[in-house]
Amino acid sequence: MNKMSELSIGKRKEKCENCTKQCNKKQSDGDVSSHQNGEQVNGQENKSLQLLLSACLSCDGCMSEEESLKISQQNLMEIERVLALNEKCDVTNHRVLVASVCPQSLPFFAVKFGVDIVEAAGKLCGFLKSLGVQFVFDTTLAAGFSIIESQKEFIQRYHRRHHDSHALPMFTSSCPGWIRYSERILGSLVTPHICTARSPQQIMGCLVKDYFSKQQKLNADKLYHIVVAPCFDKKLEAVREEFYNSLLESRDVDCVLTSGEIYYLMQQKKVSAEDLDSFPLDHVIGESGDPALVRHEGRGSEGFLEHVFKHAAKELFGLDVHEITYKTLRNRDFQEVILERDGETLLQFAAVYGFRNIQTLVHRMRKGRVPYQLVEVLSCPGGCLSGRGQAENETGGGVDKQLVQQMEEVYSSLPVTLPEVNPALQTLYEDWLQGQDSQPACKLLHTQYRSQSRTPLQPPHMQW
Repeated sequence: MNKMSELSIGKRKEKCENCTKQCNKKQSDGDVSSHQNGEQVNGQENKSLQLLLSACLSCDGCMSEEESLKISQQNLMEIERVLALNEKCDVTNHRVLVASVCPQSLPFFAVKFGVDIVEAAGKLCGFLKSLGVQFVFDTTLAAGFSIIESQKEFIQRYHRRHHDSHALPMFTSSCPGWIRYSERILGSLVTPHICTARSPQQIMGCLVKDYFSKQQKLNADKLYHIVVAPCFDKKLEAVREEFYNSLLESRDVDCVLTSGEIYYLMQQKKVSAEDLDSFPLDHVIGESGDPALVRHEGRGSEGFLEHVFKHAAKELFGLDVHEITYKTLRNRDFQEVILERDGETLLQFAAVYGFRNIQTLVHRMRKGRVPYQLVEVLSCPGGCLSGRGQAENETGGGVDKQLVQQMEEVYSSLPVTLPEVNPALQTLYEDWLQGQDSQPACKLLHTQYRSQSRTPLQPPHMQW
């Protein structure tokens, strides 16, 4: 494990080692609601206080030994090991390295390099290829699949809302911190409500290991797939058992490296932005020319809320929504969006970021007072751009707010694209998945989330 990962994980363990024991005790007692108002004092458990909900996902105490081992292998040393095997010219061990870069990571490099986001992407691609990575993609295409599948699932859930108590609200599923908390702590209160569409990262894994490997006439295990992401939790998502193909003996994503880890490697190798040659990103489906960098709607995330909201307004009520107006409730990270017609509320969605706001959401759900049909949930305040794999200040004591503001400005400079009109997506639906509602599409673009809590909670009756 590289130095940066050691420092980050070390601090989290030091901070939360004792509270994890308390967390396990509270889980076994079934007292999840008591996780709301506690704190740690100088790293020691204060038994008179309750555990902070946010602490549950800021430590690794609840991970199994197998999970810990798999995550420990996702580091710069492992990449160097794979590259070293390639240099030995042993055909049996040679692997083609493929990197997929999350669009929320690119603003980090743009700010650090002092260039615009397009030039930053080119320089990052150049650096990765100088290491021995042969193909570098961005994950926007995979995010398009995830958004389209989420849109379709929301429409299906909306139509069965009157006879299925688990249909609504639908919670987004792209944040692994939120997913882990839901499965381990909230259990059946929440898991049936989570959208089954895979995250952009894991759909990208399928694209690389299933579609792209066949285009390259390679077995999936001969590809080594790296994802560059803004968040450490993406490492945990990559090792989920459902994302391992036992027949191919291959994981969809072999290694997740955070933006900060890549930047640390540049510093280790004493490579500056000025030294880097710029290379165009590669195309998954073999088109020519430099693929245009675009983003999806939404501030600092993939914009699931905005895309599903506009799609549902059109599909369910025949209304075209061009601009979305957010109403701030508790704070900037708890906002709602409402669709009205003739004074009647047709749709009510919410964006809930950060664990303090998630606490409020969970409290309301226990009481059956969630008025929303869809909630976009992200564990990081501010969204994915604020992921702790790139937004922590240099002392590791918190988020670098100035850096995040700069990244938000850079990210917003990218043009917005609508996935449903992307011709590459339509081509892949037909050539790769045999149609939008086919069995391969269901298998490769969706997954299931299940309760892993010891005392599953029964969902209360929902009022709409």
